[in-house]
Amino acid sequence: MSDQADKHARTHVRQGSIGDVEIDMSLKISNYEDTVRQLDIYYGLVKRQLLRYQSSITGLFPVLSTDEKLASVRDSLYCAAAVWSLYQAYRRIDDDRGKSYELGQSAVKCMRGVLECWIKQAPRIELFKINQCNKHALHCKFHLVTGDVVYGDEDYPHLQMASTFFGGRMVQSATPATDKTANNGERVVHISKGCTEGGFSKMVLHAPLQVWIDVVSLYLLFLVQMITSGLQIIYTQDEVAFVQNLVYYVERAYRTPDYGMWERGSKYNDGTPEIHASSIGMAKSALEAINGCNLFGEKGASWSVIFVDIDAHNRNRSIFETLLPRESSSKGVDAALIPTISFPAFATHEEVLAVETKANVIRRLKGLYGFKRFNRDGYKSKLEDTSSKYYRNGETKEFENIECEWPLFYMFMIIDGVFKSIPEQVDEYQNLLKARIKRDINGDPVIPMYFSVGEDSVEFEKQEPGSQLRQASEEGSGGKGGTFLWNQAMLVIAQLLTGGLLHINELDPIRRYLPSYNRPRKGGRYSAFQQGTATDLVVQIVLIAESMRLQAMMATYGIQTQTPHEVEPVQIWSSNELVKVYKYLGVNAKLNLRGRPLRPVGALGTSKVYRVCGMTVLCYPLIFEVSEFYLYRDMALLIDDIKTELQFVGKYWRLSGRPTVCLLIREEHMRDPQFKEMLDLLAMLKKGHCDGTKVRIGRLQNLIASSCIEHLDFMNIVDTSELEMTFQQFNQLKHEYIGYQSLTDVPRALVYSEDSKDYSHLAMKPIWEILDALKSTEGLYARAQLFGILLKREGPKYEFGDQTGREETVFDKPMTPAEIQSVMYSTIQPYDVIQAVLQQEVVLYCGRLIATNPEMFKGILKIRVGWVLEAMKLYLKITSDSHSLENHSPYEVRQLLHKVMSVREWAIQEKYLFSDLYQQACWQQGRLTPLQRRQLEGCLCRVPTRFYNQVWDILTHTPLGIKVQGFHLPQQPTLSNMMRSELNFALEVEQMLNHINCSEYRQVVVELLCIVSTILHRNPELSFQHQLDLDYLVQDAFKIYCKDNKLEKSENLSSFFNTYYSLTTSYLARAVVNNVLQGGQLLTVSENDDEIGQEEPCRIS
Repeated sequence: MSDQADKHARTHVRQGSIGDVEIDMSLKISNYEDTVRQLDIYYGLVKRQLLRYQSSITGLFPVLSTDEKLASVRDSLYCAAAVWSLYQAYRRIDDDRGKSYELGQSAVKCMRGVLECWIKQAPRIELFKINQCNKHALHCKFHLVTGDVVYGDEDYPHLQMASTFFGGRMVQSATPATDKTANNGERVVHISKGCTEGGFSKMVLHAPLQVWIDVVSLYLLFLVQMITSGLQIIYTQDEVAFVQNLVYYVERAYRTPDYGMWERGSKYNDGTPEIHASSIGMAKSALEAINGCNLFGEKGASWSVIFVDIDAHNRNRSIFETLLPRESSSKGVDAALIPTISFPAFATHEEVLAVETKANVIRRLKGLYGFKRFNRDGYKSKLEDTSSKYYRNGETKEFENIECEWPLFYMFMIIDGVFKSIPEQVDEYQNLLKARIKRDINGDPVIPMYFSVGEDSVEFEKQEPGSQLRQASEEGSGGKGGTFLWNQAMLVIAQLLTGGLLHINELDPIRRYLPSYNRPRKGGRYSAFQQGTATDLVVQIVLIAESMRLQAMMATYGIQTQTPHEVEPVQIWSSNELVKVYKYLGVNAKLNLRGRPLRPVGALGTSKVYRVCGMTVLCYPLIFEVSEFYLYRDMALLIDDIKTELQFVGKYWRLSGRPTVCLLIREEHMRDPQFKEMLDLLAMLKKGHCDGTKVRIGRLQNLIASSCIEHLDFMNIVDTSELEMTFQQFNQLKHEYIGYQSLTDVPRALVYSEDSKDYSHLAMKPIWEILDALKSTEGLYARAQLFGILLKREGPKYEFGDQTGREETVFDKPMTPAEIQSVMYSTIQPYDVIQAVLQQEVVLYCGRLIATNPEMFKGILKIRVGWVLEAMKLYLKITSDSHSLENHSPYEVRQLLHKVMSVREWAIQEKYLFSDLYQQACWQQGRLTPLQRRQLEGCLCRVPTRFYNQVWDILTHTPLGIKVQGFHLPQQPTLSNMMRSELNFALEVEQMLNHINCSEYRQVVVELLCIVSTILHRNPELSFQHQLDLDYLVQDAFKIYCKDNKLEKSENLSSFFNTYYSLTTSYLARAVVNNVLQGGQLLTVSENDDEIGQEEPCRIS
């Protein structure tokens, strides 16, 4: 007891010094006096290590305490969060002597400082909403004192030329004056000659401005947390409008390549931005947090509420969860995912995904000194060449196993352990962190920015990872290198939590750490993300008939509908009218902000009931919009769209209240030959289900009470005097005679069919022949071809052919609809107009399937639309369908796509060689032959689980690389430039497979590579001394097959490809072994499992 009393006395004398307390990692406060004493210690620490360096003018923080000029928004936000967390802790104290207020206002000053810096760049947001590109992005580096932009758009430093970058290089100048280390340890070169205003030199190297979606999202996230805690940060209506536009800024994160948390883009350090899971996850969390938030707090006005597009949120969620546990194409794993899936974002509550991602980061990046940022990260390593702007091709290989380790993530893991109630994790990382703490001149604990391998130890560390001691960086160690403020901020938060001074609900007032359905219910007039994926979710359906006579006819079939007049005063709107309303959200003339971009409202957005300008409104979905586009005319497609829409809404609805979907039935639907199928669908809905989704049909007036209702109160401050007539509700058709009582009375639309005829021979004929053909032809298919020929003849003279296209365009990054259309009609239409339209259909249908049935695309890395069409044509051939693919209706095309994409679910192969007679019998029973299965799977280029990892392993045993069909995949520099789990490597292998023009041959090559991998895995001492020629191995296997079956060898391998999988595996394995051992042992094959889609399709015994 006396020792403890002496210890408290010493800390009291030092007035808040944490030096003698030694941060007892397991300290729990049990009484009020101890709480006050400990809080005062942290107050002193925050004053000395954080607030001391906060700009008195802008409120921003530098990255390192030694920097007096440059501020980083990201680091400032974490510093503000640490100050705010201590403010939250002090609120427990009755008499805090003004400390709580001071801390709260310091956090407010920082948040407002960031806001003011960005408001000066309001024109950029307006441009970015239209085109998400680098040159329109917000800056995230500002002058610490003035808040001005430091770098021009073309002078923005790329990879850490500036002091506030967290990964990259120093660029030397001819006349350096000082070399100060600042943000995250990056070095900035100040030049004594030609200095610009504020003391910053003109940059020697130039790169365009970069995009950081995660920084803006992080700001929105902390903004909501602080406002919820009671702080007043937003003051005026202008600022409300600006924050609403920040929401628009991050809504399209899912399609915006950026530079990520480390501000360097891809791991190759070549200036290329990527789609980052961490950025999208941050955006998803920010959108969830700020939806329905009143920026003025509890006393806010109706026009100070922020609205989020729920469909944009869902797209971010979908892409984010698809990417996990990967960070990006070049980075298979990244420590940036820790703050994304845990504090502060808590971006996913899918337990399996979160656990897998966290385990992946720990397994591959955790070290004894901290976490690596990502594999082959060269930043701050002794081998990094600081004289060049970018890395050389293959240079990242040099940094393998000597990456710097960052103790910052120990603190993130401590916080994660507290939130997840995992005391073992907290203790583990507390002990690891304790071993890395240094002391500054005040005796306060400081955390070095990073730990690096010494120059003399580099080669030893490469040979035996983890064997060498690492050196603490000068930056953050409390000496001349200064203090790394981000580390100190996280230390404060972590120790407040573990010391029992701060509760997780005080650090996370909006309860982001809980699944949405476990958070406290929000009251009020605005929607909130509070609904889980509950199995009892019911999708409410309102049936609206266009006219009374349609309503009467439907009633004869037991389908009760309502007309627009019957649902009054509720109005039925097109979603396009809702777009007109939303364009007034966020409008501000002072800042020249134009509000929400004219983006369509999706299926989730139209499932709300809206109250706007005194009206109650329900919108029907986009699928019911009248269009001249031919897809609109296909009733079967509409029926399928309705099913898909209901399934989608039921699966991804996350708001409080039930979704309410308006199904609009028009008279033109009634005249369609397939309207009976529509009645069948409505009858199924009446029973309360739709393909596994619970539904409830009812009168709109009865369903509103349980609906999700959104009050668009921002329209109350818009001058609506000129707007009242601009919003058009759906008009009911009026007829003097109600008329048709059954379908037999309704005049039928004709079923159209037409024989296929190829007019491509007219491409080089005189123009008059083409015109004569047009005059004498009425068929739509024929006229489409002829008009296509005319279109080409009026422009450049292309050679007309019947192939899908002469070149392949890969959509490997997000593109605008206009760009996609341009690609399709410039690379396909010049050769075949029909194929251009057909490929457009397939892209649309694939998009819908991915949203509702993502499992269909498992094992497919690239969707090659031309090959998908080939698979569909092949299926028609297999089923003896005499009509060409082009002659099928849009609905039939979609069904064909569904069939070929789900081939492994319904195809069954038999364990013996099929005769032609049996093949026919097999198909009649709904089964495919092995050849047919290989043809379909080969068209899709579907591969087994872990296939690309297996090819990597093969390449490590093949010094001269792999060759197939003239394509060579070299061992080097492939292994140097890429990593085993890297998506870019998988894309390279997929490209190699795509060089095989025969689909069944391609699939057999996939099987062959699996076999080679299995053999090498079981015999790691083996290697291929020569180039691995896959064509030779297949041919050798075919020779053995012919010899065993006493067949004459021919060029046609179809009989071999039509052999069941266990047998082909045997022959391929024998060919491989012969190749390795030059005629060595033969392996037998297990016939227990021949499914190609299994985890390990090729089993060798």
